[in-house]
Formats: sequence, structure tokens, C-alpha cells
Amino acid sequence: MEPQTSSASQAPASQMPIILAATDFSETATSALDWAVELARQQGARLELIHAVTIPPVMPGYIPPVNLDFSDFSDELRAAAESRLAEAAAALKDKGVTISTFLEVGAPSQVIVQRADSLGARAVVLGARGLTGLRHLLLGSTAQRVVHGARCPVLTVHPADSGRHRPIRTILVPTDFSQDAELAVVTAHRLLAGLEQDAKLILLHAFNLPIEYTAYGPIPTSISYLEDAGLEAERRLYEMAQQLQRDGLVVETVAREGDPAHVIAEEAQARGGGPHRHGHPRPHRPAPPLPGQHRRAGGRAGALPGDDDPTAGGIIPTSPTPS
Repeated sequence: MEPQTSSASQAPASQMPIILAATDFSETATSALDWAVELARQQGARLELIHAVTIPPVMPGYIPPVNLDFSDFSDELRAAAESRLAEAAAALKDKGVTISTFLEVGAPSQVIVQRADSLGARAVVLGARGLTGLRHLLLGSTAQRVVHGARCPVLTVHPADSGRHRPIRTILVPTDFSQDAELAVVTAHRLLAGLEQDAKLILLHAFNLPIEYTAYGPIPTSISYLEDAGLEAERRLYEMAQQLQRDGLVVETVAREGDPAHVIAEEAQARGGGPHRHGHPRPHRPAPPLPGQHRRAGGRAGALPGDDDPTAGGIIPTSPTPS
């Protein structure tokens, strides 16, 4: 389903970049749509609202009988979802962006990722429930699965971000200097390209001690390792920053010792919650500073993630949305 539901743009819709906004019609999803509209306006993009219908619907503890016929129910459910999606699109018709809708049956994360791939979406925006503890462990997160599966930037919006939508001018990019992380930096730089002034890109590297330095108690060489790792990180961040400089863009670098998920969330919180863009980098061998623009700080040990590591999962439930 792809009905066009509104409105103005400078270029034909087929030639415009696309921001994909996922909704389940919750309050958090509505807040995410506000952020998506701002991002689409900033990027000169059209906005597509997407909703995934799960048939049978997911109900904890309920296992449907084998002989239960969902055919009639699925038609009614799909019609109801289409109506809600049309209502959501109509509520945004005066926002100054071109809006379309898409509805598909399937697991939400799979539908979102597949649609983003097929459209070549510039970004995906969706709400995150912000679950913690046992609920987070048991229920997981559609947002996490989309972050890991999507090949474009993903902006997650939390319940506390309601009503705070505004143009995105600051992006925090964690890096372990891998090819994946380099791609994340390039993507963030591109997202800020439309801003002629007051744009900021923050490059963040968290470094740690290998397990051999911590499993058997204090080892004297651990101090020199951390110092060398920090200096190398600062050198590499400085080289990256030099290549990204342009008028209207401040590139700031931060090298910190600590657990990556905690460091990223802390930096985002301290800076008012800029969006985070990260790849799925491999563990690295950690890394002179950009004068006046780097910062070193203490912290706990950790390692930036590989595809199976939990850093992204630790960031998504806790970090705020854009500054």
C-alpha cells in the first residue's frame, strides 16, 4: 500500500531522498513522527510512514489454536491499520513535507529494514520504549533489531523526547577506526551537509584494557598501556577531524577510557543528547589531539562492538535524542 497523502516539495517526489518513519500509533511513535518531519524538512526529503501488521497479533502467553482461521480477522485488522495510518499521515499534511504511507504484514523490524533497503532510505526514525532490566532482556527491542539490520542511519526517539523535536545540528559518532565506523562518520557528515552554520560533529573513541590486564589483578604495565592507547586514539581522531573540516561545521574529538555503551550515553547526555550514529565495528587496537577540542576522562573498561557485541543495545534504551 503506497497512497500519496500530501504535499509540497521543490523536486519531483521520485527524485527526493526518503526518510522512513515507523509507527505503531503509540505516544512514543507519535513523538518519533515529529522528529521525522523535522529531519525530512532539513534534508529536503519526502517522508514515508510505515506500519507493520502482525497476523496473528502478538499477545504474550497466548498460543492460537491450530485450527483457528485468521482470514476474516486479518482483513479487518489490515483495514483498521490502514485507517490509522491514513489518519497519522493526514495529521502531518500541513507540515511542509511530502508524505506517503506503506503498510505490510510481517515482523516490524523485518518490514522496516526491508522497506528501507528497497527505497534506499536516507534514514529511519522510530520510537523506542526505553525498557530496562528484565523487561528489556525478555522483550527485546524492535529499535535494536532495526539498528543492527538497517544499512542507513537510524534515529530512535524515547518517551522523554516528546515535544522536544527540532532541527538536528549535532551528531555524536562513536568510532573504533574500523571500516564500518568510518562509514558511520561519512554518513553523519553527509546528514549535516545541508547546514551552512552551527553544525557540530563529535567523534568519540572509548578504549579499554584487554582482559589479560584485568582478570588477574593489577599489573604495573596496565597504566602505560592506557596512556599509550589514549595518545594513539587522540592522534587518529585528530587525523579524521582534519579531513572533515568545512565552513560552518565544528568537528570535536573525544577520547575516553571506559565501557563504550556507558561512555556514549554519558557523552550524549552531557551534550544535551545529540543523535548517535555508529556502525557495527570490530574490536580494535586502541588509539596528537585537536587543540582545544579534545577531552580525556576516566571511566570503566570496555571494548567497542563487533556485530554480535552489546554496545548498541546498551545505548538505545538509555540515550536521549538530538540536541
